[in-house]
Amino acid sequence: MALQLRPNCEGCDKDLPPVAPDAMICTYECTWCAACVERLRNVCPNCGGGFVPRPIRPAREWRPGLSLRQRPASTERVHMSYSWAEAGELSAAVAGIPPAQR
Repeated sequence: MALQLRPNCEGCDKDLPPVAPDAMICTYECTWCAACVERLRNVCPNCGGGFVPRPIRPAREWRPGLSLRQRPASTERVHMSYSWAEAGELSAAVAGIPPAQR
């Protein structure tokens, strides 16, 4: 199963195309830009986990059926379920805990 490669940052709605070097995801594929991840202090407001850079799917089909063309990115835009104030509260509560220990 391939990552969805969501098209936007959930926080600021910035476009994050499949090749965006600043796209970040959590374990549930919540997708944010690097600037919003910094603002969130590396705490996903949805699950409390940390973020990692989102992989870039190869545009070229190096192996049969495995490329952006065969497995395109999602076009469904997703937005944060919480307010920035609520996200800030969670970030403040858990930012000091390393993601692997949350």
